[in-house]
Amino acid sequence: MKRLSVLVIGLGVMFIILALILGFLGSNSSTGFAKETAWWEIQSIDTVKYSRDLAREKAKNSAFDQEIDKQISLIAETGATHVAIGTPYDKEFIPFLTRWVSAARRYGLNVWFRGNFAGWERWFGYQRITREEHLDKTREFILANGELFENGDVFSPCTECENGGPGDPRATRDFEGHKKFLIDEYKVSNVAFRRVGKNIKTNFPMNGDVARAIMDRETTKALGGVVVIDHYVSTPEKLANDIREISSRSGGRVILGEFGAPIPDLHGNLTSGQQAAWIEDSLLNLSEIPGFIGINYWVSFGGGTRLWENNFSQRPAADVIEKYFKPKVLSGRVIDEIGKPVGLAKIILGVKYVNADKKGFFNIPYISEGQALKIEASGYKKESVSLDDNQDKVIVLRKESPSIFYRIQRFIYAIFG
Repeated sequence: MKRLSVLVIGLGVMFIILALILGFLGSNSSTGFAKETAWWEIQSIDTVKYSRDLAREKAKNSAFDQEIDKQISLIAETGATHVAIGTPYDKEFIPFLTRWVSAARRYGLNVWFRGNFAGWERWFGYQRITREEHLDKTREFILANGELFENGDVFSPCTECENGGPGDPRATRDFEGHKKFLIDEYKVSNVAFRRVGKNIKTNFPMNGDVARAIMDRETTKALGGVVVIDHYVSTPEKLANDIREISSRSGGRVILGEFGAPIPDLHGNLTSGQQAAWIEDSLLNLSEIPGFIGINYWVSFGGGTRLWENNFSQRPAADVIEKYFKPKVLSGRVIDEIGKPVGLAKIILGVKYVNADKKGFFNIPYISEGQALKIEASGYKKESVSLDDNQDKVIVLRKESPSIFYRIQRFIYAIFG
């Protein structure tokens, strides 16, 4: 009887050990890494000099499609997530707008619709329209053209509203009326997008000083918690400080709706190399700001801040944009001391963080090396490792309070792992 009991116990122990080993083997299977992440939610380049300014001149010029295609292809190569298209929303311009949008889709880009109705600022000889007319036109435009939009697009119903309509609130002092108009536009747009079954982010680019005047916490919340500023300043340091200030004042996340250099009155006449250096310093500062979520570089072609020449040759500034739009990516996996994945662990690198997938895999973008990668997970001790290269990393987390059963597993893993 004793021998039988010992045999049963022995078989039981062996069964447990075998189960543990099989558990280890099963836990190490891999299905690949989680999706890579861009540095900012919105990475856009503006085409306004061609998509708006030439909207009537090139309306019936089919050969212009080659120009559109080439410009969009170059923008896509930088790692942009969006292309900003400034074509007016009036019926006259819908065919021209469609040509730009179609090109963006061919190259896998979302669209930031950064136009307006021509009557708001009296573009192309249109008659001035009122706020009420603008609201009606916005609703009609979305409902009639739902096929133009794709989930993930951005829509600005009234880009720099202060430049048209009843006037700049800084001059008219009608701050409350201006805020109400933006909130009404936001509601009308969102209702219309729901009706056409599209998930589109609506925002309102405005001058930085206008944002300081109207984007209080209540207004910012009513506009989706996002402040979009078209902002040109003298130094990269001032740009970063202004964004921090506006974010703090408004309580919102910030997007640069327009940003570029050189502006002669602010920066002088920079060489192409100096332009690239100014943008490099600016983007480095911006990459370190929590709550800064997007950027639209102004412009791609046709202006003093351009990234490409008319013959499509690339300026050094475009290389800088690409460096930040397509950052390096660190891949890795988080496991525990017995080789099992720590799913949904939080990986933090500066202002960026991602969660590992259920099998512990993660990808996180980074700009520069020398930073510390921090890893957190419920029930585990926090870990920190140096970011010394872009090689795949396996990060081992230790239990805060390991059970006896876990300790046995750890011991066996040390032998068989």
